[in-house]
Amino acid sequence: MSLLVQKFGGTSVADAEKVRAAARRALRAQQQGHQVVMVVSAMGKNTDALVELAGQVCDNPPAREMDVLLSTGEQVTMSVMAMAIHDLGGKAVSLTGGQMGIRTDSSHTKARIQSITTERMRKLLDDGNIIIAAGFQGVDEDLNITTLGRGGSDTSAVALAAVLGAEMCEIYTDVDGVFTTDPRQVADARKMANVSHDEMLELASLGAGVMHSRSIEFGKKFNVPIHVRNSGVFTDDPGTIIGPIAESENRAVSGCALTKEEARITVSGVPDKPGVTLTIFEKLAAENVAVDMIMQTAGQDGRADISFTVLESDLQRSLAAVEVAANDVGAEGVAHAANASKVSVVGLGMATQSGVADRMFRTLAEAEINIEAITTSEIKVSCLVSREQGLAALRAVHDEFELGQPPNNRVTFADSLAAARKAKEADAVAVVSRLQAMEDLTIHGVALDDSQAIVTLTDVPDSPGIAADIFEAVAAEGIVVDMIVQGVGADGKTNLSFTVPQTAVSKSAEAVGAIVEALGGKVASNPSIAILSVTGVGIRSHTGVGLRMFRALSQAGINVELVSTSEVKVNVVVLDDKGKAGLQALQAAFTDVVE
Repeated sequence: MSLLVQKFGGTSVADAEKVRAAARRALRAQQQGHQVVMVVSAMGKNTDALVELAGQVCDNPPAREMDVLLSTGEQVTMSVMAMAIHDLGGKAVSLTGGQMGIRTDSSHTKARIQSITTERMRKLLDDGNIIIAAGFQGVDEDLNITTLGRGGSDTSAVALAAVLGAEMCEIYTDVDGVFTTDPRQVADARKMANVSHDEMLELASLGAGVMHSRSIEFGKKFNVPIHVRNSGVFTDDPGTIIGPIAESENRAVSGCALTKEEARITVSGVPDKPGVTLTIFEKLAAENVAVDMIMQTAGQDGRADISFTVLESDLQRSLAAVEVAANDVGAEGVAHAANASKVSVVGLGMATQSGVADRMFRTLAEAEINIEAITTSEIKVSCLVSREQGLAALRAVHDEFELGQPPNNRVTFADSLAAARKAKEADAVAVVSRLQAMEDLTIHGVALDDSQAIVTLTDVPDSPGIAADIFEAVAAEGIVVDMIVQGVGADGKTNLSFTVPQTAVSKSAEAVGAIVEALGGKVASNPSIAILSVTGVGIRSHTGVGLRMFRALSQAGINVELVSTSEVKVNVVVLDDKGKAGLQALQAAFTDVVE
């Protein structure tokens, strides 16, 4: 008998009528021959009310007691859901996280799942019960109640689907599925039939609120098919399958997203030597600040600039840490701005198709939107823009890549479902072997690419259209660009670096030379560099990955020339003669987490 995990978010169980509607869905699935586990969130705004209550009685509530308090929201929902199923003629048993056997670490309010035991749940299911599981919670080894943090109920649902070998994890919400972008911001946003785990990881990290990135990490790690669909009473329409394949093999871009409240910090004039990057990011890690875009452009005259973005809410803590680090390393200064947004395009097709970056840059230029910084990965291009232009930028790139129109060779919903199920079956043995410490960081590989060269442009005007002119010139020569990093500008100027195959470095420098020199800038190139990469699931939520890389390279006396980050990979550029030593240092640093 197949098993389904159905997760219902707070808006889907906000009142008694919606609770009964969710109960009917679960009973219908059981009547169709499935065993059913329901994972429920707190009803409506109940969690917010509990947080407010805590604030009324205590200015700084202890984290342990907050977990005890917040866990009651899901417990209310699970109990009334079980009552509703009984009233409709079914059998149901409600279980807290501890009763299910969800063991976590002891990081209160942001715990990570370590393991889940299944014996009790399987017995209850075999006895004909629908299990109503409280999402968002577990217990640590001392049986203290813990909560999983933002998106915790999604994480609970996908984790349970993994350990129980569920055919599908259905996420019921108040939207129809995953859209090409936020339909509240772009009128012609389109629901996708399916989206790959990798694409969804990037979109979730960029603010696509329909799913939290930790739950997608579980889906990718354990090959769990995830079906996002509307919980409305009057619809049984299919939603979006998050699985192993993209919606189209030929379309380069699948979706785009806007991260509104970004702040940027630039540490200028840092000594271009080993250990500097490590010092800066160690200080940030000590403050538990999650860094987003990292833009370290190639050094000039023994000095380099390191820029990065953080959430605006973390700006003051970040500045305090960075100013100490800047003083320690002898940097020339620290600058910041709190009025930035990040617009990004995402798609598996970027890995095999060129021209995405220059199309995006030209589109923003034609909309008179200045690009303040750029980072790229194999499946993402992100541009930092002013906050007041963020929404216009999102709409412009959504139109440019025709995301409102379905692709001609779109994978059907049925095909995406079949592919997801096939991938899960193929990985069944591997899932069983990885249940312990299931939310630990998993590194798929550490790699060295010594086939690339770098072109660096300095003193380029920081104005709309410049990046478009540069990369259109490179594309016209048929040259495929890998990494692009544009640092945050100062005094109306900016620096930009990009990597290309070694065989194309001279042609690339020539292609952009006339443009850059006419603008008063300079072009330099290094015909032989080494790119070191760490790839894995959980790189964003395990914020120490970049730090571990920088520490290993610093201890090996290797300088970081350039940095580029994504949801599933961190790339650093080092000098070519340091490539093999850097690879050995990273392999040693990650030996405990490499699959």
